[in-house]
Formats: sequence, C-alpha cells, structure tokens
Amino acid sequence: MPAGAAGQAKGTDAGREHFVGGVYAFFAYLLWGFLPLYFLALAPTGPFEIVAWRIILSLVFCAFLLTVTRTWPKLIAILRNRRLVWWTVLAGALIYVNWQTYLIGTLTGHVVETSLGYFINPIVTVLLGVLVLRERLRIMQWIAIGIAAAAVLVIVIGYGAFPWIALTLAFSFGFYGLVKKQIGPSVDAISGLTLESLWLTPVAVIQLLVIAVTSGLSMGQESAGHTVLLLLAGVVTAVPLLLFAAGARRAPLTLMGMLQFIAPILQFIIGVWLLGEPMSLERWIGFALVWLALILLTADSVIASRRSRAQRVDAGVSDVAELT
Repeated sequence: MPAGAAGQAKGTDAGREHFVGGVYAFFAYLLWGFLPLYFLALAPTGPFEIVAWRIILSLVFCAFLLTVTRTWPKLIAILRNRRLVWWTVLAGALIYVNWQTYLIGTLTGHVVETSLGYFINPIVTVLLGVLVLRERLRIMQWIAIGIAAAAVLVIVIGYGAFPWIALTLAFSFGFYGLVKKQIGPSVDAISGLTLESLWLTPVAVIQLLVIAVTSGLSMGQESAGHTVLLLLAGVVTAVPLLLFAAGARRAPLTLMGMLQFIAPILQFIIGVWLLGEPMSLERWIGFALVWLALILLTADSVIASRRSRAQRVDAGVSDVAELT
C-alpha cells in the first residue's frame, strides 16, 4: 500500500475511534444527567440506604461482568500489587464521599447545587494539577479559576449559604480523577470498580445494619416496582462508568472535556424546571460566572490542542524533509 494511502487509512481508523469514543462518552454523561430522577423514584429510601445498596449491588454486578468476560486473572494480578491495592482503597474512599454527598443533595432538594458541583469540577481538576502535580497554568486557565472563585463568593455572600454540597462533589471527584491518573492503565474499569466496591462493602453492611435497627430497611417493604428499581442500583452505577471508561480510551481529551457538561446541564434543568428549586438573582449570577469560567477553560483547551497538533504536524514534515 502506498504511504499516502496507508496514512489516509490510519487517519480514517483514528477518526472512527474518536467517533465511537464520543458516542460512548455521550451516553455515559446522558445517564449521569438523569440520575436525580432515578434516585428520587426510590423514595422513601434514604440516601444512606441507597448508597449501601449501590455499593453491594455494584460489587455483585462487577463480579458477574468479570465472570462473563473471563477477566478474574486481571483482578488477581492487581491484588498482588500492594501499591495498586492502596490506590484503589483511596479511590473507593473518595467515590464513597462523592456518592453519599450526591445522594444527600439530591434527596434533600439540592439538585441544582449538585449540578454546580459538576460544573465546578473541571476547574477543580485544573487547580489540583497545579497544587498536586506542579503543572504550570496558562493565563486563560488562571482567569477561569479566578472567576470560579468569585462565583463561589457571590453565592456565599448573596445567597447566604456555603455551597458545601457543590464543593464536596467537585473536590471529591477531582481527587478521584487524580487517583485514577496515578493508577493509569494498570487497573481496567471493571477491576477498578470491583475493588472500590469491595473495600466499601463493610461500610455498606454497617450502614444497612444501623438502618435496620433504627428505622428499618425499605428493600422489599414497598411496592414490587420500588424493589426492582432498588435492585438495579448496581447496574445504574456501573453502566455509565464503563461507558465513560470506553469513551475516555478512544475520544480525544478536548471532546471529553466538552461532553462532560451534558450531565450538569441536565441536572440543572431537572432541578430548576422539573423540581422547581429556587434560583435567586445571586444564584443566577454565581452560575453565570461559573459558566463564563467554563467557556474560557474550554476555549483555551481547544486552542492549546490545535496548537499542539499543528506543532506535531510541523515536526513530522521537518523529519520527512530531513530524510529526503
């Protein structure tokens, strides 16, 4: 095959992979966006019981997937690596904080604030890159962080309440992403979720025992439909995570960065227009500032990606010129 034709075929394959990855990521964020409606449908089950069942049933579902895909050897290999095991323990603790905070927010009438958390998350990720990984930020990224900080200040002063739900979600998921970055490709998506669920299972069992003794468990005590929905908690948890992992492996970072706003936008719409949560002027201003920061951050990411791609192309042309 001529070099030009081979390069064109390679480019076509890469484009197809990017498209498929984008589709996976789109559906992952779409499912995450509608999660508030699913959790609200589980009433009267409380947030601590839902999270406990979510952990246990995720473990069951992941064990099923490991069996079907015959990937138990991968999990066993990870367990032999003490460093990876401790990273998955930390990841489990962070995702527990994230899940529990999200459920408390959703079931106590703070869906809009949960959406704010995931709007802020990309900015927190950039900030953690500076504080933890010692990365150097571009001017536009610093401006975005400053605007986001101003947004939080406006909400605190004007709205009269500290957005602890939003910030806990943003930082817990930000640190979770940081841990996943440290783990890298050494732990695949199914094995990672299996281990995170496994380490959290004792916590989930304790929560269920306390609830059973104090107020009583809701599993099997309501309608058949309610029981079925609650039993689906593991699938509802695992499927978008696996779709996200499949998308992240294929789609470019800039595309993933733009698609990630699907979930908080849907959550915001659900909170404001379906659930009728209050949006004062101060809250609108705060959200507007966050959205402005995200626009700047996204634009900067796209420009930097194009510049990097152009530099690689120029370097490739120079190498070819030297060879000829």
